[in-house]
Amino acid sequence: MQTVTLNVQGMSCGHCVNAVEGSVGKLEGVNEVKVNLSTAQVDVSFNESQVSIEKIKETIEEQGYDVK
Repeated sequence: MQTVTLNVQGMSCGHCVNAVEGSVGKLEGVNEVKVNLSTAQVDVSFNESQVSIEKIKETIEEQGYDVK
């Protein structure tokens, strides 16, 4: 299991949290997703043999947010 912290721009409310946590949480291999609005960061714990960090970033960007 690997854990990464991504800097995500554009999140500002509960809907943003739900959109990111919901979409990333549905990916196979993702164990946990936690959004912190005050720091604009997303912590993701995942199995790197099932899902790539690139796929996680792509999923966040598909929700309309910018991953740095």
